[in-house]
Amino acid sequence: MRLTDQTLSTFVDTMASSEPAPGGGSAAALEGALGAALTAMVCALTKGKKKYAEYETLAADTEQKANTLKARFVDIINRDTDAFNMVADVFSMPKDTDAQKAARKEAMQAALKGCTKTPYEMMELSCETLELTKGLIGRSNASASSDLGCAALSLAAAIQGAWLNVLINIGGIDDQEFADRYRQGGQKLLERALPMAKEIYEEIVKSL
Repeated sequence: MRLTDQTLSTFVDTMASSEPAPGGGSAAALEGALGAALTAMVCALTKGKKKYAEYETLAADTEQKANTLKARFVDIINRDTDAFNMVADVFSMPKDTDAQKAARKEAMQAALKGCTKTPYEMMELSCETLELTKGLIGRSNASASSDLGCAALSLAAAIQGAWLNVLINIGGIDDQEFADRYRQGGQKLLERALPMAKEIYEEIVKSL
């Protein structure tokens, strides 16, 4: 059964067990999905309200985009664990001959690259969703402002959790060009996202 087809209680119980996956990567993707869902919810609570009529188009457009991002995060919950399982599968490969050892090493390097790309994608999605969330400050239902703040916090957790997963995987990658590209790209995404999340949170706190 896919992770996202499980009940919430089963999902968290599996995460709390000795099973190595789902782990931090899937948890980060779930945080991202929650942040996107909260952003969409604020839009849904803004649409159709006379008081916020001037933001009707913004709310509708943002809701659609946030729901699309939510679905992409949900997909990554599964894909992150699938990527980890590819790494786990390498350990069952034979290593008796030089050829087997070489094939094992090649498979591990490919698996680690896959495990890097998935959380990096989470980082990109987190930045994109935070942009949407930020755009709703002062332009959405004030009664749901705390939900907007929670969205920012969830997205900050998502990108930081994803970043840890990028770092732990590139540490084992021999392809230095690949490792440098993802390290530098990830740092840029963090530098863009975390100040946004902080700004959203602080603006919401001031408004309450």
